[in-house]
Amino acid sequence: MERFSQIDILVNAAGIQRRSPAVDFPQSDWDDVLNINLKTTWILCQQAGRYMVPQKSGKIINFASLLSYQGGINVPAYAASKGGVSQLTKALSNEWAQHHINVNTIVPGYVATEMNTALINDENRNQQILDRIPAGDWGKPDDFKGTAVFLASEASNYVHGHQLAVDGGWLGR
Repeated sequence: MERFSQIDILVNAAGIQRRSPAVDFPQSDWDDVLNINLKTTWILCQQAGRYMVPQKSGKIINFASLLSYQGGINVPAYAASKGGVSQLTKALSNEWAQHHINVNTIVPGYVATEMNTALINDENRNQQILDRIPAGDWGKPDDFKGTAVFLASEASNYVHGHQLAVDGGWLGR
């Protein structure tokens, strides 16, 4: 704030995932995932909002997951945290839209990143995922550039509380 005097855009794109059957899911893993994926998103949104509300403008872009809609397998904390990010987005949008602050969520599908290495390397699970994606392949991090630019631009000024899926068509099936 000292250098730029205002904050115009916040992108919350960090996340971690831990895998384990729910009955064995370690409490420490639950806490780590919820703290990184949801609590940190909340804290950063709140801090940005403290500047954006008085300046009557701003764009907040949170990253959720397809598991905001679907529970997933062996990832209860991740699904809960990303569902929480989606609902947090809506709650903040309801409160801050009147201040010309757009709070929206990008909902990635299956993306070929380090987080999904285990799924990609599991021949059976990888094929199940690919069979469900109409586009026929895993997403790439670059697939989110245009969506992020749109949500950060004036072109999205009347878009509030939206969950924008970038999923190769996964949710359409």
